[in-house]
Amino acid sequence: MPRMLDVSEDVRAEIGDAEADRLLVGDNAPGSYDCTSCRTPGDSDQERTSTVLFIGDETAVLAFAHATCIPSQVVQVAEDQLQGAVRSITGSEPQNAESLMPQQAVLGITSGLVLIEDDLRPALVVEPTGPIARPGTDGLAGDQFLQLLQEQGFLHTPDLNRLPAVLPGWSVLLAMGQLHAVLQPGAGGGNPVAWWQAHQPLQVTEGWRAAANKSQTVLVFAAPAGSIGQQPREDLLRDALDKAAVNGLLVAASMPLAGT
Repeated sequence: MPRMLDVSEDVRAEIGDAEADRLLVGDNAPGSYDCTSCRTPGDSDQERTSTVLFIGDETAVLAFAHATCIPSQVVQVAEDQLQGAVRSITGSEPQNAESLMPQQAVLGITSGLVLIEDDLRPALVVEPTGPIARPGTDGLAGDQFLQLLQEQGFLHTPDLNRLPAVLPGWSVLLAMGQLHAVLQPGAGGGNPVAWWQAHQPLQVTEGWRAAANKSQTVLVFAAPAGSIGQQPREDLLRDALDKAAVNGLLVAASMPLAGT
């Protein structure tokens, strides 16, 4: 049975069509693995898995990651790091291939009601725990979080006086009063996939749920790490959003509600 592997065109170009095809039919690929991004176990027989090829000056190492963590890609790394990873496979060193990938920032989500156009609107505020690098880069270009979201269709939001535009193909999944995921369009127009997914479903307030069911729309705001913070009250959350907007650090989109 073919494993649920994703092999990007860049990875295929490096390893060759024959090796890529062997991976896709289940040869030369582990059933279980340690995700090179989040370091937790994965199973390519049960969940979408990305192939990640680390390349040094003379050495290459193929690793695996949850597709929900990072896409399949080629990552350039220092040769000495890669040699250490290869030696660790023989048991001579404690370093392993998973340690080559920079620690992934986690997307934190806060729910709250935001007053816009004289109505309380259900909103989600997304803020990473650290800077977000563009996939496949070394992160030296700085935090790319807002730029990446704008490329996905989120719009720069200079103030909170108007509702943000609807982002086609995206939605917010709510089930039994709990927040499960923010969904984005699948590749090539396929089924939606999770852009953010709760490790455990998050409870929302009755007021938030009622407002979401009424409007069938959720506003999603996003800001770089450190822009919003954990605010204990909705008025403080609104103040932090306003400040981020004035400083040019806020993007937003409206998304239809999926579920109840």
